Amino acid sequence: MGQPVVVRALSLLAQFTEQRRALNLSELSRLAGLAPATALRLVRHLTEWGALERLEDGRYVVGVRLWEIASLSPRGHGVRQIALPYLEDLYEVTRHHVLLSVLEGRDAVLIDRLSSRTATEVAYRVGGRMPLRTTAVGQVLLANAGPELLQELLEDPAVPELGLGTLAAGRLRAVLAEVKQSGVAVVRRKHPSRTVSVAAPIHGADGGVAAALSIVVPDAETPAHELVPLVRAAARAISRSLGHQMKASGAWRHPQVQDVRRRGG
Repeated sequence: MGQPVVVRALSLLAQFTEQRRALNLSELSRLAGLAPATALRLVRHLTEWGALERLEDGRYVVGVRLWEIASLSPRGHGVRQIALPYLEDLYEVTRHHVLLSVLEGRDAVLIDRLSSRTATEVAYRVGGRMPLRTTAVGQVLLANAGPELLQELLEDPAVPELGLGTLAAGRLRAVLAEVKQSGVAVVRRKHPSRTVSVAAPIHGADGGVAAALSIVVPDAETPAHELVPLVRAAARAISRSLGHQMKASGAWRHPQVQDVRRRGG
């Protein structure tokens, strides 16, 4: 029995990536493993609905309507909407990159990023996926995920990241244990530029980790230990806004990170 129509339609949409933003019909058919006639029929339906848009040269791109639907995700737009005032405050303090990510499958998905025009180059875009093993937000999310996910990742060969390499299983377990205990992850990389990233978890009302917040600055410009209080304070403020009940010791907030409630937000 063949695949359901919806699965085949989704397989067409899945062929679009950051490197393949525009594809013609034959490319879609080949990449998705569908017969040309089937691909044509599905592409027409997806275009009529707005999931795809056809360019003048005959190639197809992802349609705006998919963004409209995706923006309704409570783990994406919902968290982002609550976190945004705090992201802006943190950005004003650091003037580099501020990232907000959530766990999706075996990756982190970047749902927001505030960056200055002069900020150092980073590899990830809003809506893009980030590896869990080798990014600060990824390590925060992985350290607070179930052991099954970690085991799945350890059973797959690690793909080295340019300018960073990878972490052996024993080393990764040790790093995640430290992240879990300290509540912060620090990752340095050399590509696409020399940076240090500091991340902390954002907790939801149920106590679970709903997202991870990080700042990325040029390495050696600011010592990591000076960045940790800023990220922790912002993450805690967002957690409170999501309904998380902090312990008494968790109420401390860095004075430079404003509380949006003071501004009537």
